Amino acid sequence: MFETIQYNVHGGVAWLTLNRPRKLNAFIAQMNHEIKSAIKDASLDVNVRCIVITGEGRAFCSGQDLAEVDEHMDHGQVLREHYAPMIKQIMQCEKPIIAAVNGIAAGAGFSLALACDFRLVSEKASFVNAFIHVGLIPDSGNLYFLSKLIGQAKATELAILGEKISALEAEHLGLATKVISLDTWEKEVKEFAVHLAAMPTKAIGLIKRYLKLANDLPLNEYLEKEAEGQRIAGTTEDHRHGVQAFLEKQKPIFIGN
Repeated sequence: MFETIQYNVHGGVAWLTLNRPRKLNAFIAQMNHEIKSAIKDASLDVNVRCIVITGEGRAFCSGQDLAEVDEHMDHGQVLREHYAPMIKQIMQCEKPIIAAVNGIAAGAGFSLALACDFRLVSEKASFVNAFIHVGLIPDSGNLYFLSKLIGQAKATELAILGEKISALEAEHLGLATKVISLDTWEKEVKEFAVHLAAMPTKAIGLIKRYLKLANDLPLNEYLEKEAEGQRIAGTTEDHRHGVQAFLEKQKPIFIGN
């Protein structure tokens, strides 16, 4: 079905693996569109309750494949046609998305990781806003996400200086949800994903939705939206199961509805 990525669903988790290892999983237009399509498929699949994006080989994603760039390219149009639709699809998804950053995340690869809800980072991984080194600005939502995560001052440093930051530095900045050793990498990523997949999926989607609204609405309007969101959450089977389990002093089993 896909040529530049691998896509598999197991145990409620959709595993999306960037699969151009010889190119350090660099983006080409086809990959942008295949990621967008896979995220859309996972969003619509009732069997999927969590999504993991990772890279094949030693890199997560090294950004745009510069072999695809020429001096006549309209970079803005490339973003509008290929990158923006991919990022928008990720942001529209109300299922939890994990970036399992197994190696270097550079340029738009950094942006891809930033767009996800969680960033599990291998101890050997690193991040770099490489755009400045080719005379460009960070794109694919990079500055939008980065400034929200670490503040404008630090985002300015990472964007303009373009220095590589290690996994531990990323954790210190608040970019990494967790740094994982090589010895337990696959095990811990899977455990984290399976744990998320077993949580109340509808409630997670509503949390993601209202976190976005919290940045845009005044408090009075937000509180009304929040009340509507809680009304929706209160009608789910998972809410009913959760309350019943609490009263019976049992561990809840959520079904995602």
